[in-house]
Parts: sequence; C-alpha cells; structure tokens
Amino acid sequence: MELSGLVRALRLEAPGPEPPPAGLPPGLPPAQQLLPQIQRLLSPGPGRAPEAAVLRELGAVLEAADCEGLLRGAVPAALGALAAALGGFAAPPRQEQEGADLPPRAGSGAATAERAADVGAVFLRLLGKLEAARSREGLGAAAVGPVLRRVEGPVFVLAATHLVEGPWTSGGSRGVAQELLAALLRAAGCGSVAEFLRGKSEEEEEEGRFAAVLGLLQHELTKDTWECNPATKLVFCWTLPQVTRPWLSPHLERVLPPSLLLSDDYREENKILGVRCLHHIILNVPAAELCQFNRAQVVYHALYNHLYSREAPLIQAVLLCLLDLLPILERAQRWQQQSSPTAPCHQVLQLVLTQMEAEHRLALRRVYARALPAFLQRLGILMVRHLKRLERVILGYLEVWDGPEEEARLGTLEALRCAIEHAWPRMPCRLPVLLPALLKMIWDVHTDQSPTPEPVRAALLQGATECLILLDRCSEGQVKVLLEGVSRSCEEPRVRECLRKVQESA
Repeated sequence: MELSGLVRALRLEAPGPEPPPAGLPPGLPPAQQLLPQIQRLLSPGPGRAPEAAVLRELGAVLEAADCEGLLRGAVPAALGALAAALGGFAAPPRQEQEGADLPPRAGSGAATAERAADVGAVFLRLLGKLEAARSREGLGAAAVGPVLRRVEGPVFVLAATHLVEGPWTSGGSRGVAQELLAALLRAAGCGSVAEFLRGKSEEEEEEGRFAAVLGLLQHELTKDTWECNPATKLVFCWTLPQVTRPWLSPHLERVLPPSLLLSDDYREENKILGVRCLHHIILNVPAAELCQFNRAQVVYHALYNHLYSREAPLIQAVLLCLLDLLPILERAQRWQQQSSPTAPCHQVLQLVLTQMEAEHRLALRRVYARALPAFLQRLGILMVRHLKRLERVILGYLEVWDGPEEEARLGTLEALRCAIEHAWPRMPCRLPVLLPALLKMIWDVHTDQSPTPEPVRAALLQGATECLILLDRCSEGQVKVLLEGVSRSCEEPRVRECLRKVQESA
C-alpha cells in the first residue's frame, strides 16, 4: 500500500542506532509528500483501498512511529497538513443553501458519524504519541508545542462537532469525541476547555487556541456559507462561551458578525443561538469597544426587532440580553452628551408593556412578568412616563391564575412593589384601583381550589401584603383607614392575618 511511504519517512526522520529495515526500496518519498498520497487513498475511486482500511493503517503507522521522529524535520508540517485533511474528510457533508434547513439524507448522518469515529481514533493515536513525548526526558513541552499547534485546531473542531447529539453523530462518535477532547487537553497540558482556548494565564501572555479555531470555522460562518454546514454553527456557539473577559475582546471583529447572522435567521432555534452569543459578547467585551463603530446600536436594533416575536424562549433570551445591553447604550449617550426622551430603555419598556397588555398566552405572560421588575428598577423614577399603561398591565395580570407556580402574578407583584418604591408620589391617586385589585387577589388566592402549592400561595399573599404596606406608607395611612371596615367584617383567618399585618405596620 502507498501508505507505507509514511512509515519510511517517519523512520528516516527518527535518529537511532537501528538501520532501516532490510528490503526497503531506494528513493523514499519525503514527509511533505505524504499528504497527497493519503488524500489520494481517501478519495473514492476504482482500485483504491477502503476508507476505513486506510484510516486503520494510518493509526497503526502512528502507533508504531517513534515519538522523537514525529517532532523532527519536515514531519511536523506533514502532520499538520494531514490533520487538516482528516478534519475535512470527517466533516459533515455540505448542503445546498436553499435546502440547508432540511434534514440530512437517509444514511448520510450514519456515514458521517462512522468516518468521524475512525478519524477520531487516528487522532487519539497521534495525541497519545505527543503526550508520551511531552513527558519524555529530553523532549518536553517545548519540543511537542510546534507539532501540537499544527494539529490541535482540526482535532478540537472534530471533537466539538460530535460532543452534542445531532443528525451527524452517533453514540460511537460522541464517545470518541469525549475521549479526543480529554486527550487533547492532556497533550496541551490544560485543565479545561476554557484554559485551552484562552491560554493558561493573562500574565504569561500565552496565546490561546481560540484564534486558530475561529480560523478554521470562519470560512463556514459567512453570509453565504453558514447555512451549508449546520454543525459549524453549533461548534461556534459551544466554543464562544468558553472564552470570557478579558480574552474575548481581541476576537470581537470575528465573533460578532456570525452571532448577528444567527440571530437574524428566520428559524427560532438559530435566533436563540445568536441572541445567546450576543449576550455572551455583551457581558465579556468592554463597553468602550462595543460602542466603537456603533456596534452596540447594531446589536440593539437586532434585539429590538425580536421583541415582536411570539415565541416565549426567544423573548426570554432577548429580554435578558437587553437588560445587560441598555446600560452600555446609556453610557454611550452620556459620552456623546445626548439626551432623548426616546432612550432605548424607554423604547423597550413601552413595547414590552404594549405587548403585555394584549397578551393572552400564559407562556409569554410569564416571561414578560419575570423581566418587568428589572426594567422598572433600571428606569427608577423615570417609569412615571409609563405609569398609565403599567397600571393597566398590573391590574390585568393580578386577575388571572397562570398555573401552579403563579410566575406571572408573582412577577407582577414584584413589579408593583418596585413601582410603588420608585414612583411613590404618584401612587396615592391610584389607591381606588390598586387597593381593590390587591384585596381581590388575596381573596382569590385564599379561596382558590387549584393545585397551587402552599409555598406559592404564601408567596402571593406575602407579596400582596407588602404592596399594601407600601401603599399605606406613601399615602400617609389611608390604606389603614380604608381597611378598618374590611378587617371587622372578614371572617377568614388567612385574609384577616394579611390585613392585620397591614394594620400593625409602622
């Protein structure tokens, strides 16, 4: 088999007292010529060895090779080209962009997983040799580093592609991927994936491997190609969160465009992936860099458009992301000495309240209600611009039971408490509508026959009681006066307990 040339090249590069085995023909090919031979063997065609047989032979070659021979001469460059070729060979087949959202053809996923498992086994042999060379006296990390730098990118991408279950994976390929990632970290001397990607420490100024991984993924993450390989987006979305502040900042120009592309897709799953990537970037890149070239504004407009969606998981991801982006936008406006009544936070809250007021789906009502207190907290007293709509939303949400966990009503009570604390001068005039709504909710919770857990009922009653106490304080005792008659006529012990707490509050 032509692959025997690799054995000869490795043995020639490895010094030692043993002469080459007898019977070898003269004119052995140099190491840099090995890649075309292997590519020819792996290419389909008549008279070629089967792919699995070629990979098994290649694994056996690496197993038999001398550790020191892998680190000398032209062999490291040949191994780097070999790793790149094997990584491309094991990658899932590209799809036409028009049909990128279609499932893979029958059998193609199983074939891809089988190829990946075979290539992973070859990589495991190679990493085993490099790990042995790293601990060998006279070699160490300095000798292994140049070779490892050439092969670790394709190895990492292959492992990340098959770590998570997908149409192109199988139980075998996922098991090999886990072993491969663990072997790669051992060979690199790293304790975690994050350390592998970013470098061991900022003080040592050791460059991580994130740039190399992005280099391999970048040509598959452009506007015209990202839909052709669905595995690439998952590798990117899994790798990006591993790199945090301050290591992510130098890669901003390379990670922001793919995140925006994903978030702009028409499929909800891709939108959520993109929004989560954008959120990670917002949390781990300095605000000054995000504000350069209006990057933060671009991200804001991309997120704002998603607020018109009707999917609860996407809305939840967008609202969480906006909560961390809004302070950056406000800081940028202060730097530019701009002041506008239509500031981003006001725009978002106005749209959220508009959506909440007309929303009837419980899943979305829960998402909105959980996020509302944080937006009110951020605006503070400036929420008075939205009090009329906010009041209608609070009244409507307190009336409706939304499930055993009562997430919507608990979030609404928290929003009301926040509104009373920050906009208390505007609350006394709203007692005629807020006080009956809170009392009605207390009575409904007490008499409710639904399977609501007792801790949830107690939390609702406690939240309503706290709101009544705050209303009493900001109205200079009017609530106590209005509740005197109710306390005397009420016979339900649980309701009387809530009213007693209000009456006895300082």
